[in-house]
Amino acid sequence: MKNKQGKSAMWGKSALTLGALLLTASAAFAGPRKMAKDFDHMKSSDQVNVIVQFKRIPTANRLKTVLPGHGRLRRSMRMLRSGAYTVSVSDLATIAKSGDVAYVAPDRPVHSTGTAVPIVLDYHTDTINAPAVWNQGLDGSGIGVAVIDSGISNVSDLTASNVVYSEDFVGDNGGSANDLYGHGTHVSGIIAGNGHNSTGPGYSYTFDGIAPNVKLIELRALDANGSGSDSQVIAAIQRAIELKDAYNIRVLNLSLGRGVFESYTQDPLCQAVEQAWQAGIVVVVSAGNMGRDNDAGTNGYGTITAPGNDPYVITVGAMNTKGTADRTDDIPASYSSKGPSLWDQVIKPDIVAPGNLIISLYTPGETLLQEVPGNVVPLSLYQANGANLPSTSYFALSGTSMAAPMVSGTAALMLQANPNLTPDQVKALLMITADKNLIQSSVITDPTTGATFNEQADIFTVGAGYLDAQAAVAATATPPPAGASAMSPFAQLDSNGNVVMVNGTPVTGQPVLWGGSVLWGTSVLWGTSVLWGTNAAQDESVLWGTSVLWGTSTNGESVLWGTNSMASQSVLWGTGTVNTDSVLWGTSVLWGTGTTDGSSVLWGTGTTNASSVLWGTGSMVSDRP
Repeated sequence: MKNKQGKSAMWGKSALTLGALLLTASAAFAGPRKMAKDFDHMKSSDQVNVIVQFKRIPTANRLKTVLPGHGRLRRSMRMLRSGAYTVSVSDLATIAKSGDVAYVAPDRPVHSTGTAVPIVLDYHTDTINAPAVWNQGLDGSGIGVAVIDSGISNVSDLTASNVVYSEDFVGDNGGSANDLYGHGTHVSGIIAGNGHNSTGPGYSYTFDGIAPNVKLIELRALDANGSGSDSQVIAAIQRAIELKDAYNIRVLNLSLGRGVFESYTQDPLCQAVEQAWQAGIVVVVSAGNMGRDNDAGTNGYGTITAPGNDPYVITVGAMNTKGTADRTDDIPASYSSKGPSLWDQVIKPDIVAPGNLIISLYTPGETLLQEVPGNVVPLSLYQANGANLPSTSYFALSGTSMAAPMVSGTAALMLQANPNLTPDQVKALLMITADKNLIQSSVITDPTTGATFNEQADIFTVGAGYLDAQAAVAATATPPPAGASAMSPFAQLDSNGNVVMVNGTPVTGQPVLWGGSVLWGTSVLWGTSVLWGTNAAQDESVLWGTSVLWGTSTNGESVLWGTNSMASQSVLWGTGTVNTDSVLWGTSVLWGTGTTDGSSVLWGTGTTNASSVLWGTGSMVSDRP
């Protein structure tokens, strides 16, 4: 195993440490906006960590000369056309005015996306039909999966043959990439655990990874509290791109996130994952755990975190297996973040996978054990005659952090079966084959607080449906041709939450987001209509009107994932775009009650240059007692 030193980081136990970033900066700037609004009311004398994005790859000398004052270059990310700096707020306007600078943003904190409590078998490999793929002899062999997280501990269920490269991007552990928090080990076990400590005649259940023979590239970007920064994660993404050919890195897992503060077209974290995608790496991102947030009366809609708001990547929400191997009783996890995304109204998540009380790997001494000691799996759960004592190998966590590696592992299996698949084709096939026969509505009760949450399996909660590894590997549907884009679609909503346009194409049929009808229910998309298929039946209730979603053609009408389009030239996952300047749910306000200099309120009742509430302060808990 190689070991090099770098820097990076992500999320702690709080769902909200982002409020401080809404302080904005006083540096005025005329012309097209090239600075994040976060800076608007900061004092000119403040020192701030920023990421400067360039329009092209800068020279090493240009990275150094960007600073007009006494700032310093903290990290070079030339391949991703960026540099991380500490500068005075008074210098920001000068930096932004430079002709080769594309955008200046704060170096924002990011966090892991996993939570907690009571333990039963989760049967996640069964619910996504992974055993059927293993029976074909597929185990991820030869595929490299980069895991940008809190590191990977030395555990028997992950061998040296699994972890082929290790690098630290945090700098708090003597250059070691060993996992001090526990999150990265858990995520890596879901992808590649070999079941060593639960295999044999003395065990009643084996905890297998989805693709147990992949090569893991360990890029530690989260500290002992599961926290980090944009620049550290971006540096790790750059390393994954640099190592792509050496380790055949085809998949990148990011079980982390932060708030959305600007369009994905400007966000440096989103731009970094896009470059990994364009380099030929399937990027899988957790959706976030804010689905229970109803502070603004939206029932958790619009809470997708960055970089999951980027339309290129595969954004994964969480399902609750209900502790059974039968997927027909599974429901969306109440804490799983819902779309559409802020600023750009991207329809997210793209797909959902098991994420509730998922059992995977840990080692004693990790911070997560101290935070949620009740999540340790008892030996009796998986040993034939096990005592009711805590395991030293297995631990349960809930969150979209656990759902994302299910998709990453499945992508590795798909690429082993067909190495020629592009990232866009992998995304397309995962969504085409996702199970659409979901329970359309459910009520979840928090066993601790007694609070109830109404869930429905609509487009902004489950995306294209529930991960099916067997169907994805065996798919015969024609995915987008090589070179074609599989960008997630863009929605435009009216003030009542109705979808009125998708990628600029008017939507008919008055579908309601969280009203009386279900967007992707039996009468709209997932009943008798053709969805992600190859044809349509005389325009009968196919999408929201007369178009085929992710099909090939229908009487010359709009094909949203195909190659044809209506006169408006709007191809859903093609090259068409919508006006990204429009706001989410009205003409000037996202979901709050005021505006910021004519701009928007995120989710609170104040303004972002005052005391705006982003997501509240409540933490997410497991759906199941």
